[in-house]
Amino acid sequence: MGFWVLGVFFIFAVVCIGNAVGTEEKCDFFQGRWVRDETYPLYMAEECPFIEREFNCQKNGRLDDLYLKFRWLPNGCDLKRNKTILNGSWAFDGLDFLEKFSGKSIMFVGDSLSRNQWQSLTCMLHSSVPQAQYNVTRVGDISIFTFMDYDVKVMLHRSVYLVDVVREKIGRVLKLDSINGGKIWKNIDMLIFNTWHWWNRRGPSQPWDYIQIGKKILKDMDRMVAFEKALTTWANWVDFNINPTKSMVFFQGVSPSHYNGTSWGEPSAKNCVREKLPLLVPTYPGGLPPALGFQKGVIRRMKKAVQFLDVTNLSLLRKDGHPSMYGLGGPTGMDCSHWCLSGVPDTWNEILYNLIL
Repeated sequence: MGFWVLGVFFIFAVVCIGNAVGTEEKCDFFQGRWVRDETYPLYMAEECPFIEREFNCQKNGRLDDLYLKFRWLPNGCDLKRNKTILNGSWAFDGLDFLEKFSGKSIMFVGDSLSRNQWQSLTCMLHSSVPQAQYNVTRVGDISIFTFMDYDVKVMLHRSVYLVDVVREKIGRVLKLDSINGGKIWKNIDMLIFNTWHWWNRRGPSQPWDYIQIGKKILKDMDRMVAFEKALTTWANWVDFNINPTKSMVFFQGVSPSHYNGTSWGEPSAKNCVREKLPLLVPTYPGGLPPALGFQKGVIRRMKKAVQFLDVTNLSLLRKDGHPSMYGLGGPTGMDCSHWCLSGVPDTWNEILYNLIL
């Protein structure tokens, strides 16, 4: 009888342990929720003397600071941080990042959202090693931030479409199957690409007059079709030109805008002004932008390994994180597309750091 009871207990214990292991939540850096954290932000804007005015919301007059006090908590895990000696709080380990990339180069390639993320990373690294010497230079469309003590270059290449825009006799031509500008991406140790926000521009802000596919010259076309074609050209360029043993390649998902309160449950909101809190839910009620599906589809078909920074949903939940009237244009230039720094792009870079550990 004693053996029988012992056997039943053993089987019960195994089943319980098996169920516990089987139901353990898998770590997903891109799914989770925003949680209040008084140790945030990772740095204050005034600690970053080179931050551009358009991202420096506090300096531009934003008085509320609750938007700075939220940390992204992924499902099934947490983002790795280092416990700093100075204040005992958990923080991004910028020193470890710089030591890992000593003698190497990092390049963000894309539009002003890439600039947003580039500035975020340079601020995060500088605040981790504030005494380290740095130098900032610009040559054409390339900005280079060098941490001289570590021989690390963090670069930005402004290329809003990734494919070429060429001035010809007929005017400015957006060439959907040409990336001659990609020459400067070769031999970079880590590349982070981004494109989307310029694809629907029309009128004076549209920086091209014609679209070319092969030998066809068009005045315009379906922008989503053009977007997918350009992404495919970029993907083919990476497959043909990048050596995965030398270079890590990332592609950042759509960075969302917040100009329509209906999509987050506030129909009266026409933009993001006076939004002070994130949505504390796991999924954005307004759904995901269609462009995200095109990005994922192209990357799935690639031959070379490219990691997708799927930051769209977590950023959609941050309607409070934009400059709004505290950006470059002030109240008349309502900015609900870019992000305040410190802010949401810091989380993008925390995830990037965790992916390279």
